[in-house]
Amino acid sequence: QVQLVESGGGSVQAGDSLRLACAASGVSFSRYGLGWFRQGLGNDREFVAGITRSGSSTRYRDSVKGRFFISRDDAKNTVYLQMNSLKPDDTAVYYCAAGQANVLTPVYTNTGQYTDWGMGTQVTVSS
Repeated sequence: QVQLVESGGGSVQAGDSLRLACAASGVSFSRYGLGWFRQGLGNDREFVAGITRSGSSTRYRDSVKGRFFISRDDAKNTVYLQMNSLKPDDTAVYYCAAGQANVLTPVYTNTGQYTDWGMGTQVTVSS
């Protein structure tokens, strides 16, 4: 089982940037598709970004396209979410997730496709 620990959250002003990191232990990251989700107060958990096992393909929710970028470093067993031009609507708890995948598996975008989750890190953006 993968243990995931997020870091890098915080309170920032609109327009600022943050980089979230999620470090894994317990297994090799290289066999997993990885993703970031978020959950605002009173809202369902929603897909933010995902990356395939190989790192060759990524997907983003429309509202973050061009502002957020997901990347992975399998040597460090870490996945990152670079968040630029942050908006108050980005305020949420951000979770990383991992799901076993093969080399042809596309980006996972649904919560049910991921088997392992971190505890989350709070991101608060004020106007």
